[in-house]
Amino acid sequence: MEQHLLSAGPLLNEEGNLCEAGYAFSLVKEYDRKAIKAGSLRIKEWDYYYVGDKEKGIALTIADNSYMALISGTILRFGKKTKENSSSVMKWFTKGKLSLPSTSKEGDLSFVDKKKGIDISFLHEGGKRRLKGLWKAFGGKGMDLHFDITLEETSKNSMVIATPFAKKAHFYYNQKINNQKANGYAKLGEEILDFASSYGVLDWGRGVWTYKNTWYWSSANGEVDGLPFGWNLGYGFGDTSKASENMFFVGDKVFKMNDVRFDIPLLDNGGDDFLSPWRIRSDSGDIKIEFHPVYNRHSDTNALLIRSNQNQVFGTFSGYFLYEGKQYSFNDIPGFAEKVYNRW
Repeated sequence: MEQHLLSAGPLLNEEGNLCEAGYAFSLVKEYDRKAIKAGSLRIKEWDYYYVGDKEKGIALTIADNSYMALISGTILRFGKKTKENSSSVMKWFTKGKLSLPSTSKEGDLSFVDKKKGIDISFLHEGGKRRLKGLWKAFGGKGMDLHFDITLEETSKNSMVIATPFAKKAHFYYNQKINNQKANGYAKLGEEILDFASSYGVLDWGRGVWTYKNTWYWSSANGEVDGLPFGWNLGYGFGDTSKASENMFFVGDKVFKMNDVRFDIPLLDNGGDDFLSPWRIRSDSGDIKIEFHPVYNRHSDTNALLIRSNQNQVFGTFSGYFLYEGKQYSFNDIPGFAEKVYNRW
């Protein structure tokens, strides 16, 4: 794979295609929704946050996929019997009305639905990110969810990739900001979850996707020898010949890797056995990880032409990666790995 480092400048040319495909360690390309030449209902934009550790997690999404918007939240408490509370709201034919920012560096994002009792915001305050909100009757249990969590970046480096698809004017521009140190809480009913010992990741995505896709993604964040440690690993969408999205983050250092594969065990019927141990590896042998799942957050929404079959599996990771002859080992890093199939 010929890796290409992106240069600064506009993301799209006059035809709506990527000016260049490749990777970067910051958001060097300028995204402009008005420069997109594909049909307006094909544009997809989202901000997704996950904050967690070995005991708990919170996931929050505000997405405008043009023909529909999705606002969702999940609270997880891991253990012998994991507890999950989730809620989501869909709005039809929003076509950019949620006004997601054109960059992750600035611009606030809010969603308010007074009838449903939802008021959530993703904010920039004092050099930090703040996730703040109220969601009444969350999870259909009659319990209100309050949350107020700040995230502080521990590194100037992030994962950025600009990926074309075979179809003209289709592309994916994505940033993952790992190892964000969390502080704050979530309160569900009378239960309070303290996130002061947690780390968070932002998945910031903008693009025009083709109709059918299957992707694999893993994100993990924790500490090794007192340093923030995590990664972004994934594949399965578009033409990634100019870059992979695979990076490890150790303190303020970033390590760019090439290929990666997720070996998911199979059931007797040939289906994926998501709750048995996985292997994550590279063909070159510079990545070797064992994933020990504890919970599969599964959903399968099938509505005629639209389907989203998601298996987001949480657990802990142990293993190592090699970079320029040096081995970086880790044990019991919390995070998730997922396989998602979409017709969207």
